[in-house]
Amino acid sequence: MNKEVTFHINNMAYTINVDEKIYKELSKYLDLSKNNDTRDLLAAYIRLSQEYNIFKKDVEDITNKLARF
Repeated sequence: MNKEVTFHINNMAYTINVDEKIYKELSKYLDLSKNNDTRDLLAAYIRLSQEYNIFKKDVEDITNKLARF
């Protein structure tokens, strides 16, 4: 199910349609109820990138362990 979300970055509004799961991820680190600045957006991006890299490493570790069987 798609959800329309509006980001306010540097006093500009950006509206996009995203999946409900993506919305939860985006709103985890970015306050959607206020005007954010570029620093807030960059910080949210870095945090999500860190989560992704940890997840990716975990999947690679599991894949390598399963390959031994």
